[in-house]
Amino acid sequence: MLEKLTRLQNYLSQDFLGGPRLIKLSALINFQKGGTLPLVLFLMYWFDNYSAEAWVYAGLHGSYGICWLIKDRYFPDRRWDIKITLGGAFMSFALVLGLYWLFPLILISPWFHEEGFALASWFVGLCIFIHTMGVVIMMTSDAQKYYSLKYNPGLITEGIFRRTRNPNYLGEMLIYATYALMASHWLGWAVLAWVWSGYFWVNMILKDRSLSRHEGWEAYKKQSGILFPTIPGFKSRHK
Repeated sequence: MLEKLTRLQNYLSQDFLGGPRLIKLSALINFQKGGTLPLVLFLMYWFDNYSAEAWVYAGLHGSYGICWLIKDRYFPDRRWDIKITLGGAFMSFALVLGLYWLFPLILISPWFHEEGFALASWFVGLCIFIHTMGVVIMMTSDAQKYYSLKYNPGLITEGIFRRTRNPNYLGEMLIYATYALMASHWLGWAVLAWVWSGYFWVNMILKDRSLSRHEGWEAYKKQSGILFPTIPGFKSRHK
């Protein structure tokens, strides 16, 4: 079942409608990430919404996009280096990348909330806290993965990967959960449910299957969680 889902994902995001592969997937991702701050500022101008919530959102989502571009420059994920068809680029944007731009639209436009919508100060502070933790976890894990695999290919069982096998996904989930919290609308959570279940979770399962071929896998699996970090000693007391 997972293999079929993966083949479908690859077809939709890479080969949809066929034809020559002209566009690098990394370039499409960078366009979406780097274009987020200008988009949010444009939405603020278009809807004449310069509220504190809109400015905080611009700072959070906009800075994450810049962090992504820095990450791609200095420790890129080679998975995104593949070339895709024009149809694949359209589907990648329509099914995943473009959906992320719904969050600022929900928050800034008057279409999804009643007049006078505002977030409590403590809630905004909580969102900033979660977002900061997510960015640090994501950037740290991607940097460690890049340099570890560059100089010593194999299982990464130390550092931020010691207790969780997917800290990069965990960090990104915290980041986008912040945007859903800021938007405060069910549609934002529907987008995350779609991406997390149809893409993140499938990839984490397939990654486990790939890692299981390496020596030391069983010991590493026992000491780490697939997503959330394990607590040392917790399992041994609750067997």
